[in-house]
Amino acid sequence: MPFGDLDSEAPHARGGYLLMVAQQLMWECLMSFDGGKMKSDETVQDLSALFTHERRQQIACLLGEQQRVTVFALSNLFSVSEVTIRKDLAWLEERKLLVRTHGGAVLAPPGSVEQGFNVRERLQPDEKERIAEMAARLVQDGDSIALDASTTAFSMARFLRERRELTLVTNGLRIGMELISSPGISVLIPGGMLRQESFSLVGTWGKSVLQQVHIKKAFVGAKGFTLSEGLTDVNSEEVELKRAIVEVAKEVIAIIDHSKWDQVAFATFCPLERIKLIITDAKAPKKMIEQVQSRGVEVWIA
Repeated sequence: MPFGDLDSEAPHARGGYLLMVAQQLMWECLMSFDGGKMKSDETVQDLSALFTHERRQQIACLLGEQQRVTVFALSNLFSVSEVTIRKDLAWLEERKLLVRTHGGAVLAPPGSVEQGFNVRERLQPDEKERIAEMAARLVQDGDSIALDASTTAFSMARFLRERRELTLVTNGLRIGMELISSPGISVLIPGGMLRQESFSLVGTWGKSVLQQVHIKKAFVGAKGFTLSEGLTDVNSEEVELKRAIVEVAKEVIAIIDHSKWDQVAFATFCPLERIKLIITDAKAPKKMIEQVQSRGVEVWIA
C-alpha cells in the first residue's frame, strides 16, 4: 500500500518502518509495511528523535518515492504532532518541492522544480543501476568520455573503476570523488561555481575548458525528454554546461529512466537529432520508443 494511502480514520498507521542511514552527503530512506503495527518501539524513538531538517529531508524522500503523503500518516510515522507536520509541509512547499493538499501533499509537477541530488538518487534506483551498467559497457580502455552530474551518471561511474587509460570529463563532484582512487582513470573537472542542488560545477569557466577538449562519447541524464524538445533540464546554468558537453562530443548517449519520457523541463540542452543512443528501462512508453527509433535514434532497454 502506498504511504499516502494510509487510512486517515484509523487510530494508528497501518505500519511500516523507515530506516535512515547517513552516507556522506546522502540520507537514504527505506520504508515497508508489516502487519498493522510499527515493527518496534525503538524505530519510533529513532524517528521521533530526528532534528527538524532531518525529518523534512525524510519527508521529501518519501514524496519522491510515493508521490503523495498524508499529514496523519507522517504524524504517526515520525511521532510528532500534525501541527508540526503541517509546518514541515509548508516549509517544503516554499521551496517548491511539493504542493499541499487537503490533509497532505503531493509531489510538485515534473519539470517545474529541481530536486536535490540526495532526493533524486532515491528515485528509480534499480532502473538507474541497470541503465548505468549497460552504459558502462560502451566505455573501452583508452576512451575519452564525458559524464554530466546526473544521478544516473554517478551510478555509471561505479562501473568504470577498473578501466585503464580512460580520460573522463565531468562537472559532477560526486563522480570525481567516486573515481579519485582509480589509477587507470584521469578525471578532469572543469572549474566554475558550485551548485549544492546537484553537487556540480557550472559557469563560463567550465564551458571554456570543455571547448578545448575532444570527447568520444558523452553520457547525459535529463529531467525530461520528448521528440519535439529533446533532452531538457530544470536549471539554466546546468543546461548551459550540458550544452557545452553535447557540442564537443562525437556521440551523445542519453541515460534516462522511464519517468523522464514525455516530460518537458525548463530548457533544451540536446535536440533529438543529436542523440545517437538512448538507454532506458522496460517501463518507458513503447509507442514513444517506436517513434524515436523511426527518427534514426537507437534505443536500448536495460
